[in-house]
Amino acid sequence: MSRPDRYLVAVNDEEQHALWPDGTPLPAGWREEGFHGTEEECAAHVDAVWPDIRPLSVRRRLAGDSAAAHGGTR
Repeated sequence: MSRPDRYLVAVNDEEQHALWPDGTPLPAGWREEGFHGTEEECAAHVDAVWPDIRPLSVRRRLAGDSAAAHGGTR
């Protein structure tokens, strides 16, 4: 099986990113982020735009825990 030449960056509701072969239907729950390129270009883009790889729900929960620990202010 050969590797695709072109990829796209996909994102889900938890703001998790993935590389997906361009022209291949995305699985349910994923949408195109808008960036297309080689595997290396897409990986570099993901590295640049997704510095915190924790799911959105975890980031929100931890931010709420932190705000509550500081009396609701930061």
